[in-house]
Amino acid sequence: MYLKIRHRTEYRYETPVHYSIQELRLTPPHVAGQQIEKWKVSTPIKSTVSQDAFGNTCSAFVQETPYTSMMIEAEGEVRTQGAFEYIDDSKAVSPYYLLQQTNLTEPSEEMISYFEGKLPKQHSVDAVLKLAAAVQEAITYVPGQTNFATTAAQSFAMKSGVCQDHAHVMLGLCRASGIPARYVSGYFFAEESPNLASHAWIDFCSDVDKGLWTSIDITHACLVDSRHIRLAIGRDYYSAAPVKGVRSGGGGEELSASISIQQLT
Repeated sequence: MYLKIRHRTEYRYETPVHYSIQELRLTPPHVAGQQIEKWKVSTPIKSTVSQDAFGNTCSAFVQETPYTSMMIEAEGEVRTQGAFEYIDDSKAVSPYYLLQQTNLTEPSEEMISYFEGKLPKQHSVDAVLKLAAAVQEAITYVPGQTNFATTAAQSFAMKSGVCQDHAHVMLGLCRASGIPARYVSGYFFAEESPNLASHAWIDFCSDVDKGLWTSIDITHACLVDSRHIRLAIGRDYYSAAPVKGVRSGGGGEELSASISIQQLT
């Protein structure tokens, strides 16, 4: 597929923000299955670009002049070919580090008990896909009931959530089974479901020695394909978030975000 993507995030505040730091992971990488034809991230002031520990392109900027609104925009064109396997380079984070749970992924005893019969006994794609299908069935997709701070245990207790929650539950269960797994943030092209444009899924390490990772979309219980565009990877949502920051002042905050994905010829 040849896709044109535009992602706009706007913040408005009740009173002036005096100081803020923003960290963005809004630049898709050149990896198997996707070729970046052009891409631009626009910020209110010039940002500093670097690579984080996971190899994500990270843009950061500091605002010290008071403001009451802020706009961040990313846009570009990407060709996708539907790869679902990725091989890390020698400098990548060790798969063993991605066996560690985080506050967002730590499974409850109830979660482990509920999925006990589905927990993979080996690093096989079929076994992990069966677990993904079980998670999709257990956690009904319901927007608006969870947020970025909702944990896997909380989402499981509610039996509802969105793609981010599906990913956190899946990460917790994979790691509890001794399978390294990481969070993937990105975009998903589906003309009939524009609310899924901002998306999340997981990679699990199918071969530790080779550094081979297989990418699975839990919300759709499938291997990723040409509809998926990768942005960033991390231990959980927080370390792969497209936009995050801290501020001083501002009072109440109003956030509006819009993503449009158009298929080009």
